[in-house]
Amino acid sequence: MTSTAEDEVVDLCSDLIRIPSVNTGDPSTIGDQEAVAAKYIQQKLEEVGYRTEYAESVPGRGNVVARLAGADPSRGALLIHGHVDVVPANAAEWTVDPFSGAVQDGYVWGRGAVDMKDMVAMTLAVARDLKRRNVIPPRDLIFCFVSDEEAGGVYGAEWLVDHRPEWFTGATEAISEVGGFSINVDPERRAYLVAAAEKGVAWATLTATGKAGHGSMIAEDNAVTRIAEAVARLGRHEFPISRTATVDAFLAAVTELTGMEFPDDDLEGAIGKLGPVSKIVNATLRNTANPTMLSAGYKANVIPSTAQATVDCRVLPGQVDSFKAEVAEIVGDGVDIDWFISPPLEYPWEGALVEAMKAAIRHEDDNGHPIPYMLSGGTDNKAFSRLDIAGYGFSPLRLPADLDFSSLFHGVDERVPVDALRFGVRVLDRLLVNC
Repeated sequence: MTSTAEDEVVDLCSDLIRIPSVNTGDPSTIGDQEAVAAKYIQQKLEEVGYRTEYAESVPGRGNVVARLAGADPSRGALLIHGHVDVVPANAAEWTVDPFSGAVQDGYVWGRGAVDMKDMVAMTLAVARDLKRRNVIPPRDLIFCFVSDEEAGGVYGAEWLVDHRPEWFTGATEAISEVGGFSINVDPERRAYLVAAAEKGVAWATLTATGKAGHGSMIAEDNAVTRIAEAVARLGRHEFPISRTATVDAFLAAVTELTGMEFPDDDLEGAIGKLGPVSKIVNATLRNTANPTMLSAGYKANVIPSTAQATVDCRVLPGQVDSFKAEVAEIVGDGVDIDWFISPPLEYPWEGALVEAMKAAIRHEDDNGHPIPYMLSGGTDNKAFSRLDIAGYGFSPLRLPADLDFSSLFHGVDERVPVDALRFGVRVLDRLLVNC
């Protein structure tokens, strides 16, 4: 027998994908679709009896929260959060309309299917079912759905932490994206990667100044040359491997499951044998700095006085200060650096919540083995960490062995298996009634 949550999760996911809540990162080009998505969720929660609160940081950027009271209010509440915004999609590149929410070939298709309207739909389906069944969980559950994660959360989680902290009163732990998904370690067994850590986001804006002049003249103080040289040095630099506790725990767990060895003299090569997920794991072995934007000049024959570059840096836990100093040394004199920092996170792979996550996976998959890993990107858990909420990536999905899941994030033909959504609902339900 299936639950009501399993029966409705696919429709919820499809409905959410059909709301084109695209976040371009430029507030002037963003409409009201995040608000539409948040209000859709609000209506679905209130329909089954939740009392909700809704807030817009600015017009059109909607955020909604609901709380389910637990049996022991003295225990810290568990926050389950998800974002309603998605990155843009070029329909000409897709097999289906990226905002159709099409259900075909055993998948739900569309932008946001894995990032992260799948988890939003699973959370919403389980929240509705718990309320219908009059379930009293062991601890308070806070369900929160936010805007703007894809552009740093300024109008979503970060704004809520600053302006609506009372929404999260009593919360001590959280779950959200990107974790709890399976990878096959052999034909029968699966490892479920739970994010116990995240690299920090460190966006560096480099600015070089020089002497403006005519493009036909000799220019010994050229800002464009200076910024280009600095960006080239930084972009070519390979930061050293630095093993963290979470990465070591991941590698030890894989060794225990498979017998694979990860020798220091060929660590990245050994990890590469894990398949597509190796792209994420190898990115968590070291700090990275990838130039992504350049800006200079306004006319072909005018030497500009300033030039800028943006570099997307990702930093390991405990290394922000030393990393900034290292970048400054690589860039060299004559270039100013302005930083936007969203900190790295790392939490213990132990405790009641971790054990409950493990148990929920194992109950639904006899051959499932939950293990910790570090996410190379970032999530809204960074914002909630400012309220001393320890956030884990746990959006449980049992995936086909041949699906390159990591490539679907922000990718073409983003899709999530129907069976994985139903599996995720069962796991989340078991976790939330036993957490």
